[in-house]
Amino acid sequence: MNQLPLRENLRGLQPYGAPQLDVPIQLNVNENTHPMPAEVARAITDEVFAAAQGLNRYPDREFVELRQRLAGFLGHGVTEDQVWAANGSNEILQQILQAFGGPGRSLLSFPPTYSMYPLLASGTDTAYIAGERGAGFELTAESAARQVREKAPSVVFLCSPNNPTGTALGLDVVEAVYAAGEASRTVVVVDEAYAEFRHEGTPSALELLPGRPRLIVSRTMSKAFALAGARLGYLAAAQEVTAALRLVRLPYHLSAVTQATAIAALKHVGALLANVEDIKRQRDRIVSELTRLGLQPASSDSNFVFFGGLDDAPALWRRLVDRGVLVRDVGIPGHLRVTAGTEAETTAFLTELEALLAA
Repeated sequence: MNQLPLRENLRGLQPYGAPQLDVPIQLNVNENTHPMPAEVARAITDEVFAAAQGLNRYPDREFVELRQRLAGFLGHGVTEDQVWAANGSNEILQQILQAFGGPGRSLLSFPPTYSMYPLLASGTDTAYIAGERGAGFELTAESAARQVREKAPSVVFLCSPNNPTGTALGLDVVEAVYAAGEASRTVVVVDEAYAEFRHEGTPSALELLPGRPRLIVSRTMSKAFALAGARLGYLAAAQEVTAALRLVRLPYHLSAVTQATAIAALKHVGALLANVEDIKRQRDRIVSELTRLGLQPASSDSNFVFFGGLDDAPALWRRLVDRGVLVRDVGIPGHLRVTAGTEAETTAFLTELEALLAA
């Protein structure tokens, strides 16, 4: 690439991507590892077959039915005019930066957090600002607000539950960040990709939308809905925000097949989300067992567990792979991250891990 006139802010970067290895137990990218329920697979097939009859025409550019169904799922008084969707929540975040970031503007987030944020910033020529967390990776309302006032970013990304730590933010953090960004007119995005896995009583930033036109809540159907392969992300925000995103979206950006798949899934919410409670049980089981093994798992509101207390995390990662178990090395010394899979997958991970630690 050095021979090409590549933009300077892209030189030296590596593309995002977790290892894709052919091993029996794959618990590294926070997928919903439960199989798609047969009734939902049939419904998706039927909906896509119907859409296929019209594939010679462009799809509904405004994806009205999909927005209506997403608004109904979210509740909290959200209307279809407040909903926007794209090809995965990464495209949602990219469109937000295309509209509110760009040259001369900045994005603030708080590492360790989702590693795509700086890459999305580079791709949109938005300056990236790495904020600070506490020693235990916590983010308080006071600290976050102070950093927003000091840096005056154009956009803030708050990941809640946070990836890779799994911890959810209190609404006081979101409120404080939003208020601190008043003078700089900062757009505040709460990335709730794992929201459906929260512990009971953990609130969603959807509660804060009324009266806050610069607040955006991003979601995905990749995780709880087991639709990682379908690529459907969405957001809820003030109607003015969705109008702004129409200025940067590509024409007909959501294919008829994508729309049909998501609509079919939303017609079967109960069947798809039935596995969420089992995933949460396996997550809590992982936390309990890792604690018993003398490790340091973080309390998780997501479908994965971030854990520390490891002398050599990369070496342990490799030994787990050799035993057929793939987890994620997120590059934080002494820590790994594991997705909560099925009961059998979780058992395999815990069994192999305990054997390796004993050795």
